[in-house]
Amino acid sequence: MNQNQKMNLDQYLPVILFILIGISVGVMPQVIGYILGPNRPDTAKNSAYECGFETFGDARMQFDVRYYLIAILFILFDLETALLFPWAVTLKELGLNGFLVGLEIVTILTIGFVYMWIKGALDWE
Repeated sequence: MNQNQKMNLDQYLPVILFILIGISVGVMPQVIGYILGPNRPDTAKNSAYECGFETFGDARMQFDVRYYLIAILFILFDLETALLFPWAVTLKELGLNGFLVGLEIVTILTIGFVYMWIKGALDWE
């Protein structure tokens, strides 16, 4: 193999350092806290709940699917609304074409919102 065919590993050094530093920033505080933190177990701390009430019922109760539907719809509209801020800030640079594209997105979101409202996806009984 000649010099041009060899893989140059120097270009991967910043990526490897970034990964190692990221892992150490995530792991080291936990290790330091485990080593330096107090460890004084007692019966109250070792109990399942510290709220003062005895457990009742099953911990694996089922949630209504509408809860998840509303949560997903909230995330969807929250993200789309967050994307409207950069659009509004750069509206002068985008011109008429950028305005019309943004207006199309807002129209689609409005139609989707009205459709969900009519279908009763937002009703909580």
